[in-house]
Amino acid sequence: MKVAVYRKEHFNAAHRLYNPDWDDETNQKVFGKCNNPNYHGHNYDLEVRLIGEVDERTGYVYDMKKLSTLIKEKVLKQFDHKNLNLDTKYFKNLNPTAENIAVVIFNILRSEIDEAIDLKIRLYETERNFVEYPA
Repeated sequence: MKVAVYRKEHFNAAHRLYNPDWDDETNQKVFGKCNNPNYHGHNYDLEVRLIGEVDERTGYVYDMKKLSTLIKEKVLKQFDHKNLNLDTKYFKNLNPTAENIAVVIFNILRSEIDEAIDLKIRLYETERNFVEYPA
């Protein structure tokens, strides 16, 4: 009996979309306002979905308190109220697009959660724009 459980969190972060291999004109053309040299911010909503078998002993797919603590310790502490380009190791050489942020969060959590449990990340950059990984 597989069941999906979800945890929703929120964080605020600034970033700049920029490809150092391109000139300023190309970066501006491709990334527009997101290429602001002084950065810009988002209020991100993060959904973490786990799918797995219900444990007969606990009735849980995954202990949600444990999941909450894991997300706070491994993701929110590193990303919340940070400049993703400047303040995190993950985006020193990786453009912090919503797609890349979702993949980074997936990889952080995947290393902490049993492989028998399916993991999916949904990241809302705005109310109307969101990404999922894996697709």
